[in-house]
Amino acid sequence: MTPNPPPEAAPPALPTLGTMRERYGPRYRWYLLLSVMVGVMASIMSSTIVNVAIPGMSHHFSLGQERAQWVSSGFMVAMTVSMLTTPWLLSRYGYRRTYAGTMALLLVGGIAGGVANDFSLVLLARVAEGLAAGVVQPIPAIIILRAFEPHEQGRASGIFGMGVVLAPALGPSIGGVLVDLFGWRSIFFMVVPFCLASLWLAYKFVPTTAPGGVAATRGSGLDWRGLALGTVGTLCLLNGLVELRGDSPLQAGLLLAGAVLAFAGFIWWQRRIAAGGGEPLMNLGLFQYRQFAMGSVVAFIYGTALFGSTYLLPVYMQVGLKLSASHVGTILLPAGIVLAVTIAGVGRLADRQPTWVLVSIGLALLAASFALMMVLRLDSALWLLVAFAIIGRIGLGFILPSLNLGSMRPLAKPLIPQGASAINFLRMLGGAAGVSLCAIVLEWRLAAHGDSLANAASSPARLAAFDEVFLMLAALCALAICAAWQLRRPNS
Repeated sequence: MTPNPPPEAAPPALPTLGTMRERYGPRYRWYLLLSVMVGVMASIMSSTIVNVAIPGMSHHFSLGQERAQWVSSGFMVAMTVSMLTTPWLLSRYGYRRTYAGTMALLLVGGIAGGVANDFSLVLLARVAEGLAAGVVQPIPAIIILRAFEPHEQGRASGIFGMGVVLAPALGPSIGGVLVDLFGWRSIFFMVVPFCLASLWLAYKFVPTTAPGGVAATRGSGLDWRGLALGTVGTLCLLNGLVELRGDSPLQAGLLLAGAVLAFAGFIWWQRRIAAGGGEPLMNLGLFQYRQFAMGSVVAFIYGTALFGSTYLLPVYMQVGLKLSASHVGTILLPAGIVLAVTIAGVGRLADRQPTWVLVSIGLALLAASFALMMVLRLDSALWLLVAFAIIGRIGLGFILPSLNLGSMRPLAKPLIPQGASAINFLRMLGGAAGVSLCAIVLEWRLAAHGDSLANAASSPARLAAFDEVFLMLAALCALAICAAWQLRRPNS
C-alpha cells in the first residue's frame, strides 16, 4: 500500500497591506512612509541638483545656454505630465511594482546620464528621470490619507515634508563639492545609492495591492489621448513663455494659443470619456468638491510663487546685491534648516487646527517675505536678507503639510489617488510657468528702468525692477489667500 503523498504547502500569502500590518504591527505605516520618502527624496534631488552641473556639461558638449537648459526643462515637462498617470499605474500594477519600477527607471536614468558621451543621450536620461519623479511624487499623499488615521495625518505629513525638503536644501551644496572634485558626471550618480536603498525598502515594506487594499487589476487601458493632449499643452505653455523672453512675439503667441487649445481639448476629452463610463486621466468630478477645487487654485499659485522665487532670489542676490555665489548658499542655508523644523511642528498642528488657517498663515508669511525684500538696498545689512528669507521659509513650512490634507480630506476614498496626482500636476504646472513669468517680468521692468543684466554694475534702478517682481509674487500669494479661505469645511 503506497503512502499518501504529503500535502502540498500552501503558497505564501501575497504581501498585501493587511498581511504587512500583521507582520510588522502598528508601526508598519511609518515603515511604509519611510520607504517611499527615500524614493521621493531621490527624485527631488535629481530635479534640483543638475543645475550645478549645467556649466560643466555645456563646456563638455560645446552647448549654448538654450540647449543646455533643456536638461532642466525636459525633466520638468516629463515630471509634470507623468504625474497624471500615477492613479492608473497604481490601479493596474499596485504599489510595489509601480514604486519599484519608477525607482529602477530613475536608477537607469542616473547611470545612463553619467556615462553618456552624447548630449542627446544625456537629455533622454533626464527625461527618463523626470518620468520616474513625476509618477512617484503623488504616492506619499495617497499613503498618508489611506494608511494613517485622521488624527495622525498631519504628523505624518510633517515628518515626510521635513525629510523631503532636506533633499533640495543639501543637494546643491553636496553637488557643488562633487562637481569640483569629480566633474559634472558625478551629479548623475548621486541618486544611485538612494535608488538602491528605496528598491530594498520597496521589497521589504511596500505592499503589492492597489490603493484601497484591493488586488491590482488590468482594468481599462491608459488614456493615451488625454496624456498626449496634456503633454502638448504643457510643452506649448513652457516654450511659449520662454519665447516671450526672446525677440519672437508671434511664435510665442502661437505657442501659447496652442497651449490653450490643447488644454481645452484635454478637458473636453476627459468629460467625454467620463460620460461614456470610461476612466479619464484626470477625473474632473474632483473639482465638484469645493475644498479640492480651491486647494487646486492655491496649489497652482503657490507653485508659481515658490518656483519663481527659487529662480529669482539667487539672481537678485548675485546681480542685484552683487553677492558672491558662496554668500548666496550661506544666506539660504539657515532658511532651509528653519523650513525643516517648521514643517515638523506644523504637521502636528495640522492634526488639531483647521488646515485652511495654517495655509492662510503660510501664504501671508510668504507674501510678507516677498514684500519685505523691497526695503533692501545695496548697503543693507546681510542679516536683514537672512531674516526675510527665514520668514518666507516659515511660511512654506505652514503650507506644505497642510495644503494636501485640507484639499483631499473631503474626497471619497476611491478619488484620493486621482486627487493626489491632479493637485501635484497643477502645482508643478504653476511652478514651471512661475520661473518664466519671473524672468519675463524682470526683463520687462529692467528695460522700463533703463537697465540690463548685461551691465556689470548694479544700481538703484536695477533694485527697483527686482522690487516690482517681488511685489508681483506678494500679490499672487495674497490672491491665493482668498482661495485658501474656501478650504473651510461647509459647517465651519
